[in-house]
Amino acid sequence: MAMLDFDKFRSSPVAAEPYPHLIVPNFVTRRALPEVIAALPAMRGRGSFPSSALRIGPAAKALVALLEGPEFRAITAQKFGLDLDDAPLMTTLRGNSGEQDGRIHTDSTAKRVTILLYLNPPTGDAWADQKGCLRLLRSQGDLEDYAVEVAPVDGTLLVFPNAANAWHGHKQFIGQRYVVQMNYMTTGAKARSELRRHQLSAFVKRLRRAA
Repeated sequence: MAMLDFDKFRSSPVAAEPYPHLIVPNFVTRRALPEVIAALPAMRGRGSFPSSALRIGPAAKALVALLEGPEFRAITAQKFGLDLDDAPLMTTLRGNSGEQDGRIHTDSTAKRVTILLYLNPPTGDAWADQKGCLRLLRSQGDLEDYAVEVAPVDGTLLVFPNAANAWHGHKQFIGQRYVVQMNYMTTGAKARSELRRHQLSAFVKRLRRAA
């Protein structure tokens, strides 16, 4: 069973507004998505956790391996005209959104490309009021000045190179919101620093839960 639709990724156009990005609905195939969601770990805390620090099931492990593989890297590089052959990679998983999440921001300059893969089912009215739906913004100061809005459901893939104007954010949403975040980094040192920060954060959170 195919897990990711690489043909759809290859054929999806790169949009220019408000900055270069690419969206692939149902990048995780409809047949595979329920199995992947079932293989995600129960995550009670906020924040991003390195995928290697989590106990994830076989389907989710297979998904991460495909995302980190050469085919995904090659398509991303071709789409955006980038040389990513030696770019270090960082993969994290976030399972919950809290009061402080979603504020308008651009990503760290250590990140060359941001990849977001949303692993939530479109159940009920959870996303109907646009809370938790990521907006690609035209400006820094107005969450309503958006060109594109991405609901975090159905295995939707969003890819964009980091840039000074790559502002994004979402309305406050408190609750379960699974997203795999993967980044091609600028240098090994910066990638290691970012990963150490996430690993330390995950360790501290585990200690707090155990206390």
